[in-house]
Amino acid sequence: MATVRIETPLTEEKARALKSGDSVLLSGTVYTARDAAHKRIVEAMNAGTPLPFDPENSIVYFVGPTPAKPGQAIGSAGPTTSYRMDAYSPALIAAGQKGMIGKGKRSEEVVNAMKKHGAVYFGAIGGAGALLSKCVEKAEVIAYDDLGAEAVRRLTVKDLPLTVVIDSEGNNLYETGRKAYLASRK
Repeated sequence: MATVRIETPLTEEKARALKSGDSVLLSGTVYTARDAAHKRIVEAMNAGTPLPFDPENSIVYFVGPTPAKPGQAIGSAGPTTSYRMDAYSPALIAAGQKGMIGKGKRSEEVVNAMKKHGAVYFGAIGGAGALLSKCVEKAEVIAYDDLGAEAVRRLTVKDLPLTVVIDSEGNNLYETGRKAYLASRK
């Protein structure tokens, strides 16, 4: 498994070069959105109204950060459980989104959209939100501020540590890792 440095935007070419299990240090622009924001974004897409950000070659971090302390760009910023976005992710992937950051499993529909459109799913370490927040250099609410912690933010990150959980070919570290572990116990 490789350690790869990625700068945004995450193009399809960059996404397709990543393999399940790769360690990634991500730098650049990342957007935050959880389920309530995803619902509004997909409703806006369906209505043909402007979106809070251009999904083309974007990465969305499933996070609802805590308030920033003085001198910090953001508070604790750990990943939320990704399956809550599964109803909305295929539409965003079809619109050009190339990366998602969260924790936990994804649905077959999301994986199929990733394979079709060349997207990847990154895992961030759950329970390490305070450490992950140190990689955020800037955070700005850009939409849906009424959602509080779940508002859409534009983050500037530097060397955010991630793991490619599901690659653009559908290889899933949760499955292959489990198989390798069980085989090693025999």
